[in-house]
Amino acid sequence: MFLSEFDFLLPDELIAQTPPVARGASRLLTLDKHTGAVADRQFRDLPSLLERGDLLVVNDTRVFAARLRGRRQPGGGRAECLLVRRIDVDHESETWEALVHPGQRLKEGSRLEFGDGADRIRGEVRARRFHGRRLVRLMTEGRPLSEVVDRIGHMPLPPYIKRDDAASDHDRYQTVYAQHRGSIAAPTAGLHVTPELLAALDARGIERTSVTLHVGYGTFQPIRTEQVDEHRMEEEHYAVSPDAAAAITRAHREGRRIVAVGTTSTRTLESLAITSDGAVAAGAGATSLFITPGHTFRLVSGLITNFHLPRSSLLLLVSAFAGREHVLAAYEHAVRERYRFYSYGDAMLIS
Repeated sequence: MFLSEFDFLLPDELIAQTPPVARGASRLLTLDKHTGAVADRQFRDLPSLLERGDLLVVNDTRVFAARLRGRRQPGGGRAECLLVRRIDVDHESETWEALVHPGQRLKEGSRLEFGDGADRIRGEVRARRFHGRRLVRLMTEGRPLSEVVDRIGHMPLPPYIKRDDAASDHDRYQTVYAQHRGSIAAPTAGLHVTPELLAALDARGIERTSVTLHVGYGTFQPIRTEQVDEHRMEEEHYAVSPDAAAAITRAHREGRRIVAVGTTSTRTLESLAITSDGAVAAGAGATSLFITPGHTFRLVSGLITNFHLPRSSLLLLVSAFAGREHVLAAYEHAVRERYRFYSYGDAMLIS
């Protein structure tokens, strides 16, 4: 299977740079994965498009302000650090794998400073890693690092959003049901959901449960091999509570639809062990599951998702669920109809 088979043309002006004026005021393209039929709807129509007894599974991770902007020491030149993954913790510092800028100047031993006063973080580049990453040791003046990062950090908007983050992004680049801090990117299919929509889903008899997958760089890392099966996903950590496992088990055993809100919820569900009698176990773990066409979906029977980048692991996942031809045809329709694409864009319901 070749990566070039999962390409499409997208005009730059269709890449959403800001969220809709009101949360939930998005369009919804429905796709029948069996026939390829599409229809143009609004996201607020979702309750009428689901069935009583469906189980909706959301990802309740919370995005943290993982982008630090500061200066190099000495000299004061600008520096930026995107925290990707925590590697180690001791009594006075944390070591993180990070993407840094300017990469060429931030060699081993380089010192960094972010914020000031009680909100100051001091950093030191400890080692070079692959694809421009560094190991960075971070220290604060007696306050927990996570607290200072949340105070001075910037929301890690994806690089195709060509603007600095705004104060409003701290709310809009976060789902209304976010609970557990740990992601460096939002599970964007959930950004359309409002409290009013959740109430409407409840009133229709649609069950809902939450899993947690902390979205890391692995979800968005570019595929650098033309042969798809040569790509390796980075691990991301997930947790499934006993209540969530029980709800998923009931729906699975009863043959009810399990509709995942987002590719991250999908990867979590498809990573879970299922016993011979259909039980799903609670617990925490890590997944590097790379879902490509040919994958047999064991739990997920419906998917709500945004529109994804060409040649990406997320587009491959959606193509595995609905078929490459159906998905690319639906994307062509979305381009013709001027849907908004990517994180702050419109959504699809595939069933």
